[in-house]
Amino acid sequence: MTCLRSFVVLSALTMATTQLTAPLPAGDHSPEWRGNDGQGHSDAVDLPESWNDTEHIAWKQKIPGLGWSSPVVENGQVWVTTAVDKLAPPAEAERRRKTSTNSQPLRISESVSLRAVGLDLQTGEIIREVEVLSQQDPQMIHIDNTYATPSPIIENGRLYCHYGPCGIACLDVNTGEVLWRNQSLVVKHENGAGSSPILWNDLLIIHCDGIDRQYIVALDKQTGEEVWKTPRTGKLHDNPQLRKSYATSLIVDINGQPQIVSPSADWIYGYDPSTGKELWKLNYGTLGFSNAARPVAGNGMIFTCTGYMKSQILAFKIDEQNKPTLAWRYKDQVPNVSCPLLVGDEIYFASDAGIATCIDSKTGKLHWKERIGKRFWAAPLYADGKIYFFDRNGTTTVIAPRTTFKKLSVNKLKGTLLSTAAAVDGSLILRTDQALHCIR
Repeated sequence: MTCLRSFVVLSALTMATTQLTAPLPAGDHSPEWRGNDGQGHSDAVDLPESWNDTEHIAWKQKIPGLGWSSPVVENGQVWVTTAVDKLAPPAEAERRRKTSTNSQPLRISESVSLRAVGLDLQTGEIIREVEVLSQQDPQMIHIDNTYATPSPIIENGRLYCHYGPCGIACLDVNTGEVLWRNQSLVVKHENGAGSSPILWNDLLIIHCDGIDRQYIVALDKQTGEEVWKTPRTGKLHDNPQLRKSYATSLIVDINGQPQIVSPSADWIYGYDPSTGKELWKLNYGTLGFSNAARPVAGNGMIFTCTGYMKSQILAFKIDEQNKPTLAWRYKDQVPNVSCPLLVGDEIYFASDAGIATCIDSKTGKLHWKERIGKRFWAAPLYADGKIYFFDRNGTTTVIAPRTTFKKLSVNKLKGTLLSTAAAVDGSLILRTDQALHCIR
């Protein structure tokens, strides 16, 4: 059961999800956040179903610093980004705290070293640790966030690392050389960055949705130079704190043309990836900000989560005139942070309150709803015929993809789990705040 190549005719509309940067890959690498297609599907086989801290752990490696970026894998190397920061003295932290209108609990640092760490997939040995960027007095971040939360992308030996307002850079994974840096994409994130970059042809596409400015931008992946930049045009809330977003784009093929499907605060947009031209936008019809999910697409529709304060899933279609039409919305136990997962005709998701749900993608009708944990922020994964849900408390619940609930296993690791796993043939790469694990 898969929707990696789903061509559905809706009147004159043909919509398919497709990864336009490469042909369909085998299960031996995982190049970006949410896997080979950016939607949480993996071609990997022979994956483990059960494990704990002592069983089926091929290796476990502590990563310096802290980061919630998800691991990426290519040519036998695993890469993550991380941040090693030095906290500001209490008096300085209090002074800076008073300059912000943000009421959330914040981490305030006087300096941060932003790094990329490469490991051997077979052994877990650290083969390279590179300081990519560094910054004095970086922006304050939420205590649940890190300075290395956006996930990198790996392609043909190049690692693209995004650290929000601290900068973005390209690294040669075989030499450790930083090929270029761009530190011009600065907005006030307030809680820290969360949007991951995506690749399309020769472009690296990034969301910059702060409280002060909101735009989407494309860089030349060879040089890091700006190619186009498009401001968000939808009307936003008067309160600046409700204008921020941490979502990530998806490339979707609509009527034979690639489009960037790009969620932000209160609106989701469609753009021409070649030029950045806005093609359409759809208002959520409800307050939606600080959304961190990546949309999914298939069965002729696009599905997105709206974010805080009470998230909903919206299902909509795009016609030949690039006009979006809402098909249905679902309101119960929708995640604020985690992502939906489309498998066949069903959508699966797990909420901040620990409830997993399965609904029909065509109608929004509920199939089942079950408590499987406490709090889910990491995105779910479909691989090897199984669905993996990752709880913040280090627990992974594995279920069967079906319209009746069937739990296959519950697996616990020590530590906090906010990163999405990467899957390659025979192995799951899972990151907690304590270590990077290879489960076989």
